[in-house]
Amino acid sequence: MSLKSLTKPWQPMSYGFLDASAKRELRRKMLKSVAVPGCQMPYASREVPMARGWGTGGLQVSLTLLNPRLRVKVIDQGADDSVNAASIRRFLALVSGAPVTLDTLGADLIQSRHRIPEEIMREDQILVLQVPNPEPLRSVQPNMSIARQMHADADYGRMWLQLYEQIVRSGRVMQGAGYPSLVNGRHVMTPSPIPRWDVPKLNMAKHLSILSAGREKRIFAVPPFTRVEPLVFDDVPYRVEDHGGLTCSRSTAKGFFMNEIPQVDGSSTYEVSDSSYGVKTIQNREGDDVEFGETWYKDGEMTQ
Repeated sequence: MSLKSLTKPWQPMSYGFLDASAKRELRRKMLKSVAVPGCQMPYASREVPMARGWGTGGLQVSLTLLNPRLRVKVIDQGADDSVNAASIRRFLALVSGAPVTLDTLGADLIQSRHRIPEEIMREDQILVLQVPNPEPLRSVQPNMSIARQMHADADYGRMWLQLYEQIVRSGRVMQGAGYPSLVNGRHVMTPSPIPRWDVPKLNMAKHLSILSAGREKRIFAVPPFTRVEPLVFDDVPYRVEDHGGLTCSRSTAKGFFMNEIPQVDGSSTYEVSDSSYGVKTIQNREGDDVEFGETWYKDGEMTQ
C-alpha cells in the first residue's frame, strides 16, 4: 500500500461544493434531527458563496442532499423568479449537475424561503426551509444557555404567558410569521418565518421537512406524519390570514395566500404568492395542458 493509492486526484472543487467532511457532519445532524423531531441540533456551518442571513443554512442542506438525478426547485417568498431564488437555483445546478424545475409536482428537492407550496407535497419529496432565527424562546429568554435548559425541561410557560399577554392587550394573538409550534408533543420550534397560513401544512405532512439556520448553526426537522400543533388556548382557536375571499389579479386563482400590491390611488390588488401555481393557472386558462396537484387549501379552508 502506498500513500498515492489512498488519495484521490486533485480537483478544483468537491462535488456539490461542500467537502466530504462537511457533508458527513450534516448528514449525521439531519439524522439526529429526524430522530428527535423539532429539537435543534448544532452543526459547524461552513462558508458558502453567499452572505450569512440569505439562506446559507438551507443551501448547505441542499448541497448535502443533491445528486445528479434530483430535480431541484427554489422558492423565495413564494416566487421562483426572484433574484435570490434564481441565484441559488443556478448555483445548485452548476455545482451538482442536477436538473432544475419551477413546478412543485416535478421537483424532488424544494428549498424555500418563507413559504410552503400550495400544492400538497408527496412522500418522495423533501422540503428544505431557510431559517434566520431558530430559537422560539429568544423573545422571552435572551440568554441562550438558559433557553437550552428550558427546552430540555420542556419549560414553555413563558411562551404561553407571552401569547396570553397579546390576547389581553390586543384581543387576539399578534404573533405573525414563525408562529411557535409544538412538534410531536415535545419540542416547541419556530417553523421558519412562514406565515400562519403555512403552519398547518406541516402537521401530519407526507414529506420530510428540514429547517436549517446557517448563521445560528442550528438544524432541526419535521419527519413525515408528525404532529405539528401551533400553541393556542382551548378557547382561542388558531387563525390563519383571511385570504380565502381574495382573487389573484393576474391568474384569477382564488382562495390561496396572496401578496398585496399597493396601487397609486391607495387601493390594493392581489397576486397569488405561489408564483408556480399562478403561472399554471394562467397556462390552463389559455388552453395549455397543465397538471395540477391537490392543494392544502380550497377557498381559504384547510382540506386536510
